[in-house]
Amino acid sequence: MCASIFTLMVLAAADPPCLSGTAPLRMEGDIASHLVAGADQFLLREIERSAGGRARLWARDTASPAAYAASIEPNRRRLARIIGARDPRAGAPRLELVTTTLASSLVGRGGGFEAHAVRWPAFADVTGEGLLLVPAGEPRANVVAIPDAGQTPEMIAGLSDGVAPASQYARRLAESGCRVLVPALIDRAERFGGISNREFLYRSAFELGRHIIGYEVLKILAGIDALAGEARDADPNVGVIGWGEGGLLALYAAAVDTRIDAACVSGAFGTMLDTWQEPIDRNVFGLLDEFGGAEIASLIAPRALVIEASRVPDVTLPPGTRGAPGRLATPPLDGVRAEVERARRLVAGLAPAPRLDLIASGDGTGPFGSEGTLRAFLAAFAPGAPLAAPGGRPQVVGAAPDPAERRARQIHEIDRHNQRLLVESPYVRQEYFKKLDLSSLATFEKGIEEYREYFAEEVIGRFTYDLHPPAPRTRKVYDETSYEGYEVVLDVFPDVFAYGILLVPKGIAAGERRATVVCQHGLEGRPQDVADPKKNNPAYNQFACRLAERGFVTFAPQNLYIFGDRFRTLQRKANLLKKTLFSIIVPQHRQTVRWLAAQPFADPARIAFYGLSYGGKTAMRVPPLVTEYCLSICSADFNEWVWKNASSRSPYSYVRTGEYEIFEFDLGSTFNYAEMASLIAPRPFMVERGHFDGVAPDETVGYEFAKVRFLYAAKLGIGDRCEIEWFVGPHSINGKGTFAFLHRHLRWPEPGKGGGAREP
Repeated sequence: MCASIFTLMVLAAADPPCLSGTAPLRMEGDIASHLVAGADQFLLREIERSAGGRARLWARDTASPAAYAASIEPNRRRLARIIGARDPRAGAPRLELVTTTLASSLVGRGGGFEAHAVRWPAFADVTGEGLLLVPAGEPRANVVAIPDAGQTPEMIAGLSDGVAPASQYARRLAESGCRVLVPALIDRAERFGGISNREFLYRSAFELGRHIIGYEVLKILAGIDALAGEARDADPNVGVIGWGEGGLLALYAAAVDTRIDAACVSGAFGTMLDTWQEPIDRNVFGLLDEFGGAEIASLIAPRALVIEASRVPDVTLPPGTRGAPGRLATPPLDGVRAEVERARRLVAGLAPAPRLDLIASGDGTGPFGSEGTLRAFLAAFAPGAPLAAPGGRPQVVGAAPDPAERRARQIHEIDRHNQRLLVESPYVRQEYFKKLDLSSLATFEKGIEEYREYFAEEVIGRFTYDLHPPAPRTRKVYDETSYEGYEVVLDVFPDVFAYGILLVPKGIAAGERRATVVCQHGLEGRPQDVADPKKNNPAYNQFACRLAERGFVTFAPQNLYIFGDRFRTLQRKANLLKKTLFSIIVPQHRQTVRWLAAQPFADPARIAFYGLSYGGKTAMRVPPLVTEYCLSICSADFNEWVWKNASSRSPYSYVRTGEYEIFEFDLGSTFNYAEMASLIAPRPFMVERGHFDGVAPDETVGYEFAKVRFLYAAKLGIGDRCEIEWFVGPHSINGKGTFAFLHRHLRWPEPGKGGGAREP
């Protein structure tokens, strides 16, 4: 421990000088890389531990099937919400034959069935589209057979090449007397330089509280509605079956809709712990916090579930594109078997015992749709219906549907729905905030706490661990005329630490406690970008150094958003736990602020935050939750954030860029930047905006800021605490109006201007 800088210089010449009251910092190599690696280890460990914490969210009552269904209904609703199955299904359910003046709906004939091109209303003005396989006689049952995203309905119906005859499960079930609806899925064909069609739709939907998974589940459930409407006499039983993406959708659909009598899931069942490595369109916020494969299976009980362990689709989305990297890997059979056994334990005691079959295709890596699987599936929901021997290859009749045209229609409908949700989102947020009492500053401060809690728990995500003792380690790195600089490392959680550069003005009198400004870099940045006196990055203009020269203590933290895919996969891992990058960044800042407040040269009541670009994003998310920050300045980032994330039309949007981690679940319904700023109020808040900043156009910045200004000035009567500086410049720190704002609100006189109380 350093008793003083001077003692250390004499007694431990091998170590650089360190700050009084701290241990020497001896960490070598790239500390930023160590920081990201530590956060990665922490999240991987949390994922592995996730199954052990899920019981707190479940209250299964196995006394009877009715009691069980009631006890898991809250979990069923939560699953429907996080997969984005939120929109009410369309009105009158019906199947429409797709017929034109040039072509009949009849597209093929097989052994004992006909295939028709159909569509059906699903939700809003979005339709499902695909094939209906109609048996010659009275249907034994209704089935929704869902292909993988890399397949077309025609492939699993035997009407086009691409799937081996033995795996054409839609065809086999139709030959066995089932009426089979085969929906077309959105595929993973590349849309924008590595961004697939599925990821393109996922991005906007996720920001708006929806999901490509939920949209396709709603299409499946609307298809079941339509099939039920086709029943002339008794309503046949209903089964869903799928492989790959179709298997995952079959699992989710059966979990959220109890009308489904049986589900068959092939090539898609397991622990789900590796979802962060899969295509990002499978990213479900909070999934592993409450659900793994076993928990979702328990939502299907006491109905039947048949699981086929087979090879998964061959999908690899490489890194280095604008899309998120991902791959699908066939899980070991032992792992699938273990998750099935865990599911059985979850429903143990339920009578009669739910049917939960595991059938391995070969060693678990064999082809999908095996004979044994289809027999078990039929027996589960259509007792007595034998699996027919395969017939001859179905004949194509007339003009088959054009998969490319059908895909384009389906993409357009979902994108149009996302954009309509975006237009409606301000009104949804307004409705969400209507409980907030703005009649006085006191009622506002009391009422905003409920929203702060929701933001912490449901939007940012919160780890409940206590902060570790900080165990500060420092080393001196700069000795300038007016200030000294130290690298600082503080412990936060296991494997998680905070790191940054502290600049302390020289000449601070004994007992004097200065105002402090935490100066945050942006994307792929480092503390040195803002705090190194010899490094002049034009975006940052050495603003930590400039403020230190003006007499402020400054601290430049290293944030997690560095090293490309390394940090972006942290968001993938965190999302599954109902967390975000900021679930780690917030505790890092909380530890940093507490440590700074304890230093003899810093005033704990005057610690401010000032960040640029991704640091501006931090300015909108960290001070709302780290209330020790007495003010916040958002530079080169503030704008109509939900629009920037969800618009598929705007050239400013993230929908087409490589920042695949940027999207936050359901912000559209809850917190845009104006609402985040309300969590900072009544503390001072400022925006710094260059007219030529490519983040957003001036008009959207002004539109969003006007709402903040109205809150501060018109509603709360504290307009002097809320400012925006427009300047003619690019994406950079201007350091004029913002510096004056800091001097005024941190009560420290501006150089050469005098006035203002110099706080001791």
